[in-house]
Amino acid sequence: MELTFEIENSEKNTSKGKIENTRVGDGFFMVRVENHEDGPLRIKRDIDKSLIQFYFAVQGGAEFLFYNGNYKLKLEQEKSLLFYNPLVALPLDIEVRPGSKLVFLYITVENLHRMFVTGSEEIEFINKENIGKKFYADRPMSPVLMVTVNQLFSNNVNGPAKGVFEKAKAYEILALFLNKEEGKDVEQCPFLNDEENVERVRNAKKILIEKMTTPPSLKELSREVGLNEYRLKEGFKNIYGKTVFQFLNDYRLDIARQMLDKGNMKVNDAAYHIGYTNPSHFIAAFKKKFGVTPKKYLISNI
Repeated sequence: MELTFEIENSEKNTSKGKIENTRVGDGFFMVRVENHEDGPLRIKRDIDKSLIQFYFAVQGGAEFLFYNGNYKLKLEQEKSLLFYNPLVALPLDIEVRPGSKLVFLYITVENLHRMFVTGSEEIEFINKENIGKKFYADRPMSPVLMVTVNQLFSNNVNGPAKGVFEKAKAYEILALFLNKEEGKDVEQCPFLNDEENVERVRNAKKILIEKMTTPPSLKELSREVGLNEYRLKEGFKNIYGKTVFQFLNDYRLDIARQMLDKGNMKVNDAAYHIGYTNPSHFIAAFKKKFGVTPKKYLISNI
């Protein structure tokens, strides 16, 4: 069985959308999707009914369309979805929102059974009592799962090692999603076991995005969300896999790249728009993240 994805050929979908397919193993596939477009990306694909479908949104989100668009289901940021129906095929028809980063996993029931030979009864949708039944789950991603999925978009592993890294992450994501214990999150950062603290960290992220051009200091941000600086730093890194200002810098540079993609903005203007007062600092940061200067990036998109 093979499973690969491509963006639908329409006016809204261009090379600015990115899809990477990884064959993890027999009957196990991973797909990463990034949308740098102004509008949604449409992806359609038949999915065999033997496959369990997992969807994760670390940034942005998407909308699933069923029955020719008559029924819609949203995948929100920092949440996951699971579909499984052994009786009816559930083809994929999805609109990915601008600025989104998503990961899809597909695995056959037989493979999952083999992985959990001694504990399948603990996994609701593959235990003996539920064989042959459809299953659906919609839940927030745990902090440690957020970190793991984010690593697929921020890793610097290249060459032959890249494939090993990606396959290992696919297994890790699957294991964390199916893990019933929250011990890993607690072990990494004990205070994240408190949902109120997790919500404060997520609020800090929202504030950074809203004030990206004039961001608050770490002290101001911690005061605004009601966490001390240490807990904010530790919590942010555990949930998003980056420090507070690594996240802010990456977010601003992603926005700048999207602006340059439009082809109607100068490099200096993009720098000022995202909060850089010194264009040379912006150029250096852009090159460090994307491997090329903004000017070369503009030329490559002509």
